[in-house]
Order: sequence, then structure tokens, then C-alpha cells
Amino acid sequence: MIGLSACGGGRGSFGSVGVGGGAATQQAGDQGRGVRHTPQADEPRETIWDLFKNVDDPNTTVEVNRYLWNASLDVLSFMPVKAADPFSGIIAFDYGRPPGGGTAYKATVYVRDPALDARSLSVALYSRSGPASAEAARKVEDAILTRARQLRIRDGDL
Repeated sequence: MIGLSACGGGRGSFGSVGVGGGAATQQAGDQGRGVRHTPQADEPRETIWDLFKNVDDPNTTVEVNRYLWNASLDVLSFMPVKAADPFSGIIAFDYGRPPGGGTAYKATVYVRDPALDARSLSVALYSRSGPASAEAARKVEDAILTRARQLRIRDGDL
């Protein structure tokens, strides 16, 4: 018997389409009796609906450096924040003009590590005509790192 499955590998709520109807008939009977599968935390997810079930480990955390995060917001405050995700460490800024500058820029900042270190920070800088120069991106990274160090010294953590 040849069978095709839609989004569920034969176990999901969408059912199966099989040649001869055997698998589809069996699954329809299971759904009618209220048989339901609940995934465990270590079991792989199979359907889009599994994303909405709370089976993740609550002890798992993702950390980003708060000084780099806040310094990025301070240094690039002339750009409106388009999206920010502190769990992944990504801040997306929309186009804005720096004070005293003529060119509008947008940026994406990626803080990927809890260490206050240059390796923890990546900045992608764009103008309306395309990617900005590597020198301009490096200057923004340096300004963010300098501001992050100032914030850390101000908090007395050094």
C-alpha cells in the first residue's frame, strides 16, 4: 500500500491519504475515539502545531551582553528600532540620518555572546545605495564597544 502524509507523518491531526483507504480509515477511527498523542520534551517535533505546545526545557536560557545591547541602542538612537529580539541578540534598525550627516543608514546589530568583547558584536550597516563601507561599519562597532565599556565602568563592575 502506498501512503502519503500531510504535515504529520501519519500521526498528526491532518490525517493520511492512502491508496486503498486503510491508513486514512484507521486514523479517522482513532480521531473519533479521542485518541491523542502528546509529545514529550525530548521527542522531535513533527508538525507546525507542535510549536504551540509547551514542551521546551524552562531551564534553557540564551544570554547576550546587556552592556553591548544598551550601547547599541544608545549609539544608534538616531535610527528607529524596527525589531529587537533579546533572546537571539538581534536588533534591526530602520533608516535614519546621523546628527550632522547627510546619508541615511540602516543597521542590524548582532550581540552573540555574554562577554563584553569585540568578538561578541557584529554590525551590518547599509545606506540607500547598498552596503556601507567596511570602515563605516567598523566605526559604529568601535563606538558601541566604547559606550558599552563606559556603561560597565559606570555600574562599577570593573
